Amino acid sequence: MPSSSLFYLGEEYVKVVYPICCGVDIHKTFLIGTIVSTTDGIQPNYQKKRFSTYNSDLRRFADWHHLNNCLDVCMESAGKYWVPVFNILEERGIRVTIANPKWVKAVKGNKDDTKDSKWIGDLFRLGLVPGSFIPPKDIRILREFTRYRSKLVSMKSSEKNRFQNAFTVCNVALDSVVSDMFGKSATAITDYLISEDTFNPEYCVSLLQRSLKKKADSVLESIEGYSITSEQRLRMRIVRSHLNYIDNLIHEVDSAIDTIVEKHESLISLLRTIPGVDRNSAITIISEIGNDMSQCGSSKRLCCWAGLTPGNNESAGKKKSVRITRAGVYLKPALVQVAHAAVKATDNSYYRLKYEQISKRRGKKRAIIAIARMILTAIYQMMITGEVWNPTDLFKVDMPESLKEKQLAKAVHQATKFLQKQGLTVS
Repeated sequence: MPSSSLFYLGEEYVKVVYPICCGVDIHKTFLIGTIVSTTDGIQPNYQKKRFSTYNSDLRRFADWHHLNNCLDVCMESAGKYWVPVFNILEERGIRVTIANPKWVKAVKGNKDDTKDSKWIGDLFRLGLVPGSFIPPKDIRILREFTRYRSKLVSMKSSEKNRFQNAFTVCNVALDSVVSDMFGKSATAITDYLISEDTFNPEYCVSLLQRSLKKKADSVLESIEGYSITSEQRLRMRIVRSHLNYIDNLIHEVDSAIDTIVEKHESLISLLRTIPGVDRNSAITIISEIGNDMSQCGSSKRLCCWAGLTPGNNESAGKKKSVRITRAGVYLKPALVQVAHAAVKATDNSYYRLKYEQISKRRGKKRAIIAIARMILTAIYQMMITGEVWNPTDLFKVDMPESLKEKQLAKAVHQATKFLQKQGLTVS
């Protein structure tokens, strides 16, 4: 563990948090490490060395740290280049801090690869570099699968839009009649249109499910007069086959995820007690924040890390933009999706009533972000305590109407009494 010492600089005392540490500047094919030692006095000593990013040289890089009794390393998160270095150092028992580049960026005009590693080491030894959250390896592997699944779902949505637009440009307005272009009836009709050159209205009506039989006339009217060339049919079949391929990939990824999360089933069941959280959402949340909340420190820090808190931008007494940050690229959309489901839940009206109260004052978009933050705060507390979802103010939201009237009358009486004490006449 890091020890600390104090030295006087100007008018302040500066604490050396890591007497022996290393700053690393990483690139695709090489890295430069600078070991900073503050063992005698306050003046640091520097050792610089360059290594390639091949595994054999990364092991020599780890040996170099052990030889110099340096077990604390700081590097910036440059793309994915830091991951191989992190894997080797983690296996060798070296504590690695991954820093956001904006916290360790050197001043322009006075930087190169060697100076960058020295600058990172100098900042790190004084404890001026906040580390990024790096979950354990099993959670990182789960995160790779869930993020890949998210990409596949986005690709599937894009292909669906392409398929639907292909029919629109061919004068087929089926999407104006059916609610889902990929339901059973619509799928049967679109497959028929891209496989046959002729159009048989009676056969087309026979493909409709019972729920769409009453709209048969509208369905035929939306199709009649269409014009699809052989080349357009070929493109539609290609898009359809790609869509089926993506569906198969998603099922394969889901099977792999189910195998990985077997040891987290109890935690998944715990999170699913929250309104709006289904199995996929629970798995995504676990893959992003892990299962150990001690690294977060507090629910506020977790919400800030997820990009659900307003920014802090003030200068000369004036507050500038306080929009939420861009953090939580994968976690925030998942929580917003959960929030939308929670406010529409029929079995529990807690978040719906909260949403209605906030949206009146702040608008719908800000209200959804507020609900997402409430849900993440609840997740933090549930992971800490192991208790199921049960908000402390749930009794106020689900309060019977008669009790609400009593509470309102009591509040009015207290307000009237306060105003009378101030010397005001209340009618």
